[in-house]
Amino acid sequence: MRKGLSVNQSALPLVKKLVSRSDELSIRVEKTPQGTTLIDAGIKTLGSLIAGKLLTEICLGGIGTSSLTNFSCCDLTLPGIFVTTSQPSISLLGSQFAGWRLVVGKYFAMASGPARALALKPRELYEKISYRDESDSAVVVLEAVEKPPRDVLSILAEQCRVTPDRLYVLVAPTSSIAGSTQVSGRVVEVGLHKLTDVGFDPKEVVSGSGYAPIAPVHPKINKAMGRTNDMILYGGTVHFTVSTDDDDQLEAMVERVPSCTSEDYGKPFAEIFKAAGYDFYKIDPRLFAPAAITVNNLKTGSVFSAGGVNMKALLLSMHS
Repeated sequence: MRKGLSVNQSALPLVKKLVSRSDELSIRVEKTPQGTTLIDAGIKTLGSLIAGKLLTEICLGGIGTSSLTNFSCCDLTLPGIFVTTSQPSISLLGSQFAGWRLVVGKYFAMASGPARALALKPRELYEKISYRDESDSAVVVLEAVEKPPRDVLSILAEQCRVTPDRLYVLVAPTSSIAGSTQVSGRVVEVGLHKLTDVGFDPKEVVSGSGYAPIAPVHPKINKAMGRTNDMILYGGTVHFTVSTDDDDQLEAMVERVPSCTSEDYGKPFAEIFKAAGYDFYKIDPRLFAPAAITVNNLKTGSVFSAGGVNMKALLLSMHS
């Protein structure tokens, strides 16, 4: 497995930057009795777009960047986020991907960020990208409606093999400004994950970039989850530069990536989620993809594109 590049160590300066600007960014920082740094970016605080931008870069393991921009949707203008990385398999799949389902008693969270590369969640994905991290500090981002209790923090430290005082936990619910921002900031990761699912080797992807609108915040968690997913499914656009020998195979794979390949395409995600009994695993997996993808093959100069932004679906999502 590849070592040397530490996503946890690279993310730490960003965590410290977030802490140093806590008042400005409307977040709350506390130290637990065990010494764990706990950052609330939207549960008992307002949070902010900039906090969400920094959360995005922390999720990327400090080896990707993001910038805030505008997104025009008919007569409506939304904030948007643009993300880029030159280490896509590590930053997107090895760090940002929300691949750690954390369930402890009644507490539930989706965990993402650099700490996954210490706990190897899920192990098979790290074997696929040939990467693992070695660090005495762990940084984890939780998408949750409550701050993690002591037993959850202990489990996180134990599985990452760090002492509690070297654990940094950042929490933001989907129904918050920072939470909504960092979900849209996953647009490139969603694209690479789908490209990997259809059979492409993620190690052959040499750079990735993309943008998505940031969903208006809704106080109800299921509505918020619906809107944030729709921003990627119907408004997300990604670009990858790859280095591969088979253009025909690449073109066929690109055609299978966009969300429009799903039979559920066009409906608001909140409606789809409800019909599935609020069970992600009952939803057509082809839906979890950006709206549009473009891929450039360095070896041949070929460019392949598929999908497109669906303004009608975006407007429906925000007004349903």
